Amino acid sequence: MPLRISMVGPVRPYRGGIAQFTDTLADRMQDRGHDVQIITFSRQYPRLLFPGRTQFEPGHVAISREEGALIDSINPISWRRAADEIARHRPKAVLFQYWLPFFAPSYGWMAARLNRQSIPVLAVLHNVLPHERRIGDEALGRYFLRKCCGALALSEKVAADARSLGVGGPVRVAAHPVYEHFGALVDRTDARERLGIPHEAEVLLFFGFVRAYKGLQTLLEAMPEISRRRPNALLLVAGEFYDDEAPYRAMVASHNLESRVRFDAEYISEERVADYFAAANLVVQPYRSATQSGVVQTAYHFERPVVVTDVGGLAEVVPDGVSGFVVPPEQPGALADAVVRFFEAGLEQAMVEGVREVRQRYTWDRLVDEVERLIATATE
Repeated sequence: MPLRISMVGPVRPYRGGIAQFTDTLADRMQDRGHDVQIITFSRQYPRLLFPGRTQFEPGHVAISREEGALIDSINPISWRRAADEIARHRPKAVLFQYWLPFFAPSYGWMAARLNRQSIPVLAVLHNVLPHERRIGDEALGRYFLRKCCGALALSEKVAADARSLGVGGPVRVAAHPVYEHFGALVDRTDARERLGIPHEAEVLLFFGFVRAYKGLQTLLEAMPEISRRRPNALLLVAGEFYDDEAPYRAMVASHNLESRVRFDAEYISEERVADYFAAANLVVQPYRSATQSGVVQTAYHFERPVVVTDVGGLAEVVPDGVSGFVVPPEQPGALADAVVRFFEAGLEQAMVEGVREVRQRYTWDRLVDEVERLIATATE
């Protein structure tokens, strides 16, 4: 039966995977007839705490669900206003998108107020503990999660973290669905022409914000061996640096890899994503730590095989040898061997077929099914 639901989280024009996820989930639930109220941020991060150049997607001039832009993450007065607006909607349940302890104070305060009005509070857990830990992360997580009467985790690793903090209710698990909003796969030749990439290159794509935990350093350490064995190999790093670029560029220079590594060091807007994935032969995620990743699911949408490290929940969605390879973290030699094997053994087409098979497990319909079951369990 159709449900009245309130959903809390970032939406466009806030940029990044969480906003894209929230928007898509809301749309898919509305497609099933549910009445979805969106409560989003008037200010997501204070400028001082945001490491990037802008918090907004290029080309978007207004919040697509502007009437719900009520939460200022550092203004408690706005938390009460947002919670009261949710209460006026009289939802069957409230679904918070949770990914950083930074939001636990606002989320926890709102959850407590909603609990007092007997409105069930649930969470979709992208991360529970951040990749780069700080003092107080666990205490903040507990503050919010113990006010929830259930949660849906996007990987087993995230579920384990949630249970360790004592989430107040059952924790279900459903993998991150394949992103489909970036449009159709485009022709590789056309994409490479637009990006200025040689047609004969064997392109490795490292995609997304660059932070230490994502392990780009390990991939750069592997590149001399990859280049020695695959002279046409080209590493394309596409994403804004949230770390200092200089050490990464110094590594490239020290190994004389300037012609083998290209930095497109900027945020890649949604309309440009298809070209980067179409141009690539292989997507590489050499993470040092992880929970789950929207990059894998974006690669799957564009039928690109992946190499991931065996951290967090990455190996849960990449069957080794089928849709890509799983290698140990922080081991440049193992990473190089996997990349070289992919090209030497001519595995691209077989793994593209593997991606097509595997991605059928990660649909939005399956995720919405799990959300509906979670709501039913929490409110029965």
